[in-house]
Amino acid sequence: MSQKQMKEAFVSNLNGTSVLEVTQGLCFPAFCILCRGLLIIFSEHLCSFSLHRSTRFFMDFVVLIVPLVVTLTILSSFILLESLTVIACGAWLLYQIYQRRTCYAKVPVQKVFANFLKISLESEYNPAITCYRVINSVFTAIAILAVDFPLFPRRFAKTELYGTGAMDYGVGGFIFGAAMVCPELRRKSVEGSRFNYLRKSLYSVWPLVLLGMGRLVVIKSIGYQEHLTEYGVHWNFFFTIVVVKLITSLLLIIFPLNKSWIMAVSITVLYQLALDLTPLKRVILYGTDGSGTRAGLFNANREGIISTLGYVTIHMAGVQTGLYVLKNRTHIRDWIKVACCILLVAVSFFISLYIVQVNIEAVSRRMANLAFCMWVVASSLLLLSCLLLSDIILSFAKFLIKGALVPCSWKLIQLPATNKKHSESPILEAEKKEPSLCLITALNRNQLFFFLLSNITTGLINLMVDTLHSSASWTLVVLGMYMFTNCLVIYVLDLQGKTVKFW
Repeated sequence: MSQKQMKEAFVSNLNGTSVLEVTQGLCFPAFCILCRGLLIIFSEHLCSFSLHRSTRFFMDFVVLIVPLVVTLTILSSFILLESLTVIACGAWLLYQIYQRRTCYAKVPVQKVFANFLKISLESEYNPAITCYRVINSVFTAIAILAVDFPLFPRRFAKTELYGTGAMDYGVGGFIFGAAMVCPELRRKSVEGSRFNYLRKSLYSVWPLVLLGMGRLVVIKSIGYQEHLTEYGVHWNFFFTIVVVKLITSLLLIIFPLNKSWIMAVSITVLYQLALDLTPLKRVILYGTDGSGTRAGLFNANREGIISTLGYVTIHMAGVQTGLYVLKNRTHIRDWIKVACCILLVAVSFFISLYIVQVNIEAVSRRMANLAFCMWVVASSLLLLSCLLLSDIILSFAKFLIKGALVPCSWKLIQLPATNKKHSESPILEAEKKEPSLCLITALNRNQLFFFLLSNITTGLINLMVDTLHSSASWTLVVLGMYMFTNCLVIYVLDLQGKTVKFW
């Protein structure tokens, strides 16, 4: 076998892991983000340790990026233990912050909580959605290179037909995250005529078309390894994003935003019925002639073309979620209710997923079937609820320390004084300006460029390094340098106030 064939075989015919293990891995980054926020408060406001630009970058990299790298490699069998360790560290930091609080220092704990529940938040944006999208981007960047090394567990790679691999979630999670901040949600209504709006949507996807074509040309010209049954011969994820964007833009012109969940349910149910009751499933798996042919444009790319229906479903579910989460709320009580509500919906989706897998069909990313859509939505909602709860806990820590500032977190709004006799009562000053020294903010600012940079460096490393025969230590060195370089480039761009766009 040639090197190319060996690398293709290395990522083929895999069956994934359990839903539980992927779920544990998804919650882990949310705990790391919480610990990072508590660590900033503890170090800067209680230990008087000033974090400069380089120090803040290194801290963010060590607390946010390194744990994900080791979780996907050498510590992949200890995800639950890692999560419990991070939770314990976070609990210790929160306890120390509470013990050394500068606000309500002599007030009983019950009254502290009662006063916290009365505060308001500045709702310019939702940090949980920002963190969700950044987590997905970082995970994808690590996984697309790590999967070519033996140290990366095969159970985390994309599955061949049925199963739940961590990388299977990545593609669906990206679609869900993009849907929560789609232009339709920001505008809330279609401006001008529907024809002009659709024309603008068509124009907005041309950079993705160029990127998809560019990737296709490069892959074919250098003979880079491909997983044929992932999308097909010519198709790639950029083309999937383009088709999903066009279809959903058309749907959101016809139907109101608050009916997105109805469209999501209708599309996925009809699609699953077509898979079960028509030859559609056989076409996806074996082509129009039943012998696995790749003759013709449709047969060559049948997986990528047909599976877009599933991703449209995920996108519409993301739109509905974004519409709910991005509502203008200021009271902390309301956000606690939102987090609990999303968590309950996620749990109900997981229960429904079990029923569907037992009685209808198992999860299949290749077909993007009903079970796959339910799994992606359930996992996305669980991650979002964990991030919301983490933000609420971080807001409580900021509430205890006067003047505490944490990048990419909610801002506390000053409340009218209700009892001036108690010197313990704090005056919550609204944060006028959020610090820009934040890797999360930097990655969110240039997500597309970070994704492209990761793809380019992944390709270069694969051409220069024999990934199949790399030792564990060399793998960690390569992954560490790869992520450090990519994150540093994005961080420097953010410090300079630059946003890289292609249109």
